[in-house]
Amino acid sequence: MKLPAWFTAHGNPMNALGKTPFSEFLSRWGRSVAQPRAILAVSAHWESLGTKVTSSARPETIHDFYGFPRELFTLRYPAPGSQVLATRVVELLAGAGIPASEDARRGLDHGAWAPLLFLFPDAEIPVVQVSLTRPSNLMEHVAVGRALSPLREEGVLIVGSGNLVHNLGEADLRDRDLPVDRWAEEFDEWVANRLGAWDVEALCRPWDGPHGRRAHPTLEHYAPLLVVAGAAGSEKPEISFPFATFEHANLSMRCVEFA
Repeated sequence: MKLPAWFTAHGNPMNALGKTPFSEFLSRWGRSVAQPRAILAVSAHWESLGTKVTSSARPETIHDFYGFPRELFTLRYPAPGSQVLATRVVELLAGAGIPASEDARRGLDHGAWAPLLFLFPDAEIPVVQVSLTRPSNLMEHVAVGRALSPLREEGVLIVGSGNLVHNLGEADLRDRDLPVDRWAEEFDEWVANRLGAWDVEALCRPWDGPHGRRAHPTLEHYAPLLVVAGAAGSEKPEISFPFATFEHANLSMRCVEFA
């Protein structure tokens, strides 16, 4: 059975403590899909020169943030890795002319494990993570996703994690429930509309969208969307937005499912 491809927000690391509308949604979303044999994660928080793929048998839980309560640093997501999947990912990328290499020391950053903590709380499904490439060329990220799309037919759930609006310089992390800034809404709506029109070329030029540079001063939280869109294939897929709201005035928590 062909699995969907998902783009999930992750937002403030405090979401990993749960008991929020977003964490409750993730729990429901995880139960909505057939059990994958493995998960391939693409997170905003791992960029590298050239594509890297985790191959550790037991990837560590990386707490790549600071200034948060101690209890956040006690969280662990002890999912196994998968050498078999890591090798398959490298092979698929090589077949598309995209050089990639394994990294046996890299663990899972919070962009990967924080959503998975609620999507698949048992942490029994093997997880492999693929890096974003630096500098960010969004069409190259689409190509990575397209090369990896056969995995969906092989029981692998592809999950990209970022935020469709991410400007921490303007977000107020002290209050989750502030009124939404209109500029953030306009960019978020533009992305949703471009997805609905399956205008991948426009999606690869987010800074041309309304308030694009304000929505994304840098592109690492946007790029995972393009990997997942690539994994959806070249023909227009069925697209839905199972969660679409904001936190902290302008941090988009919109999630996207490509069927």
